[in-house]
Amino acid sequence: MPETVRKVAFALTASVALLTTACTGQSSSGASDDASKQTTINFWHAWSAPNETKAVNALIAGFEKAHPNIHVNVVANMTDDKINQALRTGGDKAPDVISSFTTNNVGKFCSSGALVDLNPFFKKAGVDPSTTFPKAMNEYTQFDGNRCTVPLLGDAYGLYYNKTAFEKAGIAAPPKTWSEFETDAKKLTVPDGDGYKQLGFMPDYHGWETTTEHYFAQFSPTYFDKNGKSNLAEDPAFTAGFTLQKKLVDELGGYQKLERYRSKLGDEWGPKHPFHTGQVAMQLDGEWRLGMALDAKPNFDIGVAPLPVPDDQASQYGKGYITGTIAGIAATSTKQNAAWELVKYMTTDTDAVVNFSNAIHNVPSTLAALKSPKLKYDPRFKTFLDIAANPNSTTTPASVNGGVYLTTIQQLGYDYESGKVTDLKAALQKTAQQIDTDIAQAK
Repeated sequence: MPETVRKVAFALTASVALLTTACTGQSSSGASDDASKQTTINFWHAWSAPNETKAVNALIAGFEKAHPNIHVNVVANMTDDKINQALRTGGDKAPDVISSFTTNNVGKFCSSGALVDLNPFFKKAGVDPSTTFPKAMNEYTQFDGNRCTVPLLGDAYGLYYNKTAFEKAGIAAPPKTWSEFETDAKKLTVPDGDGYKQLGFMPDYHGWETTTEHYFAQFSPTYFDKNGKSNLAEDPAFTAGFTLQKKLVDELGGYQKLERYRSKLGDEWGPKHPFHTGQVAMQLDGEWRLGMALDAKPNFDIGVAPLPVPDDQASQYGKGYITGTIAGIAATSTKQNAAWELVKYMTTDTDAVVNFSNAIHNVPSTLAALKSPKLKYDPRFKTFLDIAANPNSTTTPASVNGGVYLTTIQQLGYDYESGKVTDLKAALQKTAQQIDTDIAQAK
C-alpha cells in the first residue's frame, strides 16, 4: 500500500491527537548518554505492508552493522495518535526515535516540545541541512527555527498522461503551461451523452489528489507573511490558483456533470482507478502512481511529466509539490545521543537512503541520494527525482495547529468550485481571517 494511503487515513486522527498534546516533561531526558557504549533504543514507525516493513528492517540491520553497540527495537504500524500518547508518557518502552507520515503536523511536534530540536546535533556532526536536503524538504521539517524533524524519503507530485490518447488527439507533447493544459484537457475530452467516454482531466477537488495545495504549488504561493498572518487574500498566486481550477471545472462540463461522472469511477487505490482504465486521460499524482498504473496493465502507454506552471512562470517548468515522511527524537528519551546516531544514519547516509528508496519506491530525501548511480527505477521515475531536486519546488509550511489552515483553504475550494461561493475576493479575506483566528487560539 502506498505511503500516501496511510497519510490520508492518519491525517485526521493525528491532527486531533496533536492538538491535545501537552508539553512533554523533559526532566529525566537529554543528550547526556554515551553513544559508544552498549545500549538499546526503540524506533517506532508507521509502515505496515510486508515489503515496507522488510525494507525498514533491512535499513535497521545496516545501522546495527555500522554501530554494533547500538541495538534497535523496531515497532511497526504505529499511527500518530499512538506515537503522541507514548511521547507524552515516556518510559522504557516508549520510542526514542519516531517516524511519521504526517508532514503537516511538524509545527505541532516542534511547538509542543514532543520532539527535540535537532539543530545542535547537526552542528556537532558537521552536517549542514541546507546543503544535505532538497530545499522543500529542508523547509517542511522545521518550525520557527526549531528543526525537530528530518526528512526520511519523500513524495513528489507530477502529471501522468495517456500517450495513446495524446497521439489520437494530435497532441505531440505534455503541456508545460496551464494554458496548454487547458487546451489539451478539452481536446482529450470525448463526450458521451450526459457523461464522457473519456475525460481529459478531472479538475474537481474531490478528485484523486487534486487538492488545493497540489494545484497551488505550481504558482509558488506564500502562505504566511513575515508576521505569521495568512497571506491568502494578499498573494495573487492563490487567486490565480482558485481561478484556474474553477475555469477547468466550468470548461470541462461543469461541477454537477463532473461530479456525476466521478461518482461512477473506480477507487483511487484500486486497479480500476480511472487513469488506469483510460476514463481520464491526465492525472495529477505522486510517484507511487507509476507502479500502481503499470500493475493494472493498461492498454495504453503511460507518460510522466512535471505539472504545468502559469504562463508567466514558464521558465520554472519542472517544479512541483513536495512532501514526505519525517523522523525525530523523543524529548522524553534518555538516550538521545544514541538516537541521533540512528536518525543521522537513516536520513543522511547516502547508501542507506538509496537502498531504502529502492525498496520503498519513494523519492530519496538527500541531494546526494537523488544523484546516486545506485538508484534503481523506471526511466519515467526520474521525473520525480528531478522535481524533488528542483529548487523551485515548494511545500506547505508548518503551522502551530498542524494542517488546519490547509483544511480551511480546501473547504473554500469546495465551496467555490460548486458555486456556493461566488465572490472569491471576499471569500479569500474571510478565510484568511479564520486561519488567523484558529492559529491565535492554538497558540
